[in-house]
Amino acid sequence: MDKQKNAKIKVALLLGGWSVERMVSLTKGKAVEAALKEGGFDVHVIDVRESLAKLMVELENIKPDVVFNNLYGKGGEDGTIQAILELLDIPYTHSGVQASAVAMDKPMTKAIARGIGISVADELICTKAEITTQNTIKPPYVIKPKDEGSSVGIYMVSADGANLLPKIQADWPFDDRVMIESYIPGEELTVAVLDGKAQAVTKIIAKQPFFDYQAKYVDTTTVYQLPAEIPSEIYDLAMSNAEKLYAKLGCRGIARCDFRYNDKQGKDGLYLLEINTQPGLTAESIGPSQVIYNGSSFVELCAHLIEDALCYDKQKQERHTQDRAASQIAG
Repeated sequence: MDKQKNAKIKVALLLGGWSVERMVSLTKGKAVEAALKEGGFDVHVIDVRESLAKLMVELENIKPDVVFNNLYGKGGEDGTIQAILELLDIPYTHSGVQASAVAMDKPMTKAIARGIGISVADELICTKAEITTQNTIKPPYVIKPKDEGSSVGIYMVSADGANLLPKIQADWPFDDRVMIESYIPGEELTVAVLDGKAQAVTKIIAKQPFFDYQAKYVDTTTVYQLPAEIPSEIYDLAMSNAEKLYAKLGCRGIARCDFRYNDKQGKDGLYLLEINTQPGLTAESIGPSQVIYNGSSFVELCAHLIEDALCYDKQKQERHTQDRAASQIAG
């Protein structure tokens, strides 16, 4: 890593945002800021609020060479910020507009996964009223927002359904249309993919029956087993499926695929839950820890994401020049 070269690269680091994951972004962003500065980059932090006009002014004032996008949830990883940066012609880390938007839409992601031969749990999109008044999927099942990230809003309904009505009626803070998904018993697995290459499989051992927001960010007893102690054929299948979905969606940089594995079904027991195009970034986070497991460092990972964004932008500009030249010849 050439720190002298990096010192000439002005990086705008986007933190905060206006989703329910704002505090997660601000907290984890401190680690990214420290890593980028250690890597020698000229870092300028922007606390992003809901005013996109203000963000555009701040970016115009800074005139960054590249944006490091460390926003999570709606607005930050659903294609919104990515579209703004495309309009401003500023290179940025992680996936582009289309991949970000599709990955944030859980039902659409699952439909695409099914189309390329990846098993997913059965699901229905229902209103809150329909869940509480009609027969939908036989419990136990999981209720989740259809377009939130970071395990936000996940709630498991017990086999007898007795815990459904009080929870969903009292404090469901998300969109009225929700996704209910058949509960897959077994183990929680996750695979980071960097530049199209699966890094490893981590088994998440949480006290809760599901790896929800509480288990991810609050419960200090959650164990992350790396590499996952599972049958080799399941390990390899999880790695392969993660790479297939990453490629199909056209992701860039680092992403993370989450799975459930029911060992009573053997090789047929691996189910994709979702893909996250903006996984948490600290040295201890699941995705980066797999990259570190393979011999890199967190500082090197953050520097690589910057280099990847600049390289992709250069390739995009070259393709644009070639297309324009071809159009002029054809005309």
